[in-house]
This record gives sequence, structure tokens and C-alpha cells, in this order.
Amino acid sequence: MEARAYVKHIRITPRKVKIVCDLIRGKDVSEAAAILMNTRKAASEPLIKLLKSAIANAENNFEMDVDRLYVSEVFVSPGPTMKRIQARARGSADRLLKRSSHITLALKERE
Repeated sequence: MEARAYVKHIRITPRKVKIVCDLIRGKDVSEAAAILMNTRKAASEPLIKLLKSAIANAENNFEMDVDRLYVSEVFVSPGPTMKRIQARARGSADRLLKRSSHITLALKERE
């Protein structure tokens, strides 16, 4: 049995979020929370909130023991991309792609 939590439309590129996700994959929830608290990346803040949400889901919805939980799965998929224009020289324009992310986190109990 596993507890899942999702966060969608985070305005950080998936490439930047994957770096932080790789740090916590397979770790106990207390260790993962400590890692995220001490990581100086923009993606660590929404991941902390997501981890707390998944812990609450496991505790309240599935009656799992919080002390035995670990991060079994965490991945990022690209969300919608906002297309913007930046003015350039001689009346031309460049396209800016403002990417967003959907993050999924799953917790399981250790045997």
C-alpha cells in the first residue's frame, strides 16, 4: 500500500526540480525532510509541502506508521508551457518559454 500526493502547475522547470527529487528518492521521510530543509534550491520549498501532504495522507487515510515511511517514488513531468515574447533588436522578437512542472510523490512503509 502506498500514499500519494501531487502538486501541479509549479512554475519551476522540470529540469531544476529533478535535481532535488533525486536527493530524496529512497530516503526515510525524516531524512528526506531534513535534506529538503537544508537544500538551497527553489524546488525544495514545494517539495517540503508535498512531502508533508503525503505524510498526512498516509497517516489519516491509510493508517500507516509515520516512523516506518520512506519515499518510494518521486518524479516530475512537464506541465503547460507559457509562451512569452521578448523584444530584440531591429524590431524582431524572441520567444521565451516559461515552463512549469507537475510533481508526484509516493510513500510506502518499510517491512
